[in-house]
Amino acid sequence: MRKYNVCVVGATGNVGREMLRILEERQFPVNEVHLLASSRSAGSRVAFMGKEVVVEDLATFDFKGMEIGLFSPGASVSKVYAPKAAEAGCVVVDNTSFFRMDPEIPLVVPEVNPEAIAQYTKRGIISNPNCSTIQMVVALKPLHDAARIKRVVVSTYQATSGAGKEAMDELYEQTKAFYTPGSTPPMKKFPKGIAFNLIPQIDVFLENGYTKEEMKMVNETKKIMDPSIRLTATTVRVPVFNSHSEVVNIETERKLTAAQAREILSKAPGVVVVDDPANGGYITPKEASGQDGTFVSRIREDDSVENGLNLWVVSDNLRKGAALNAVQIAEVLIRDYLK
Repeated sequence: MRKYNVCVVGATGNVGREMLRILEERQFPVNEVHLLASSRSAGSRVAFMGKEVVVEDLATFDFKGMEIGLFSPGASVSKVYAPKAAEAGCVVVDNTSFFRMDPEIPLVVPEVNPEAIAQYTKRGIISNPNCSTIQMVVALKPLHDAARIKRVVVSTYQATSGAGKEAMDELYEQTKAFYTPGSTPPMKKFPKGIAFNLIPQIDVFLENGYTKEEMKMVNETKKIMDPSIRLTATTVRVPVFNSHSEVVNIETERKLTAAQAREILSKAPGVVVVDDPANGGYITPKEASGQDGTFVSRIREDDSVENGLNLWVVSDNLRKGAALNAVQIAEVLIRDYLK
């Protein structure tokens, strides 16, 4: 089997480390691996394939000879370095938001629109969608194929890991401070306290009253699945360390019973149906953490509309919502294009 030269940009972050774990778990055919980060992290060591790999400085790295780049360094960094890597012949799979809505760059979830990967030749870059979008469209696509979705109302319950390690630390420190009289809990990553609280704001507010995160879900779903789908979102940060949850209300053109939806989803790629509520048969964020699947529970009909369904959708946002999706794109690349 042919092996590939791979670089991981943002290798010391939450998603970068998850990418390395997944490359190893899935036995991705790696020839050379280069781990890249900012000058602050350069020189540190990260374990990969039983070895300690030295982290290199992204600012001085020469991408010549690299074939696949898995990027998760932040949008402003990808803006500069993803095109440089692509110009050197490295196909970039970018996990940041910067390129997602560029019409020349495919936005891909392999279980949903793998055919879009073929467009990578235009710019040498493939974009990974937002974590909350990924798990939702994995669950929506088989239902859309069966009955054509007209409208979606989604409310998310997003873990602190979606905002990075510092955000997870903030939840931990605020929780400790709550039980320590006289302690002042830190508040840096979130606009309000996250411990024992909910924050109905993820990213900045836009002129239309929605947050940037909410509009990402709207616009990305249209690009990935179908521009005719009408979607409205409310995204909420919750005091959970990892895995995002979503309540998804769907209105379809053709009627689907809960039993039909359950059967369709149980056969869909990437979906794991766990739906026996009376006996605890539903998935929580804690149970989804560390898993690859998009879990769907509490499948039921919405009697308030003619053809309505409700779903509870949970997935590990660091894995399927970021690192795993990127590696799956790379797997399709080497299977169908980079031979």
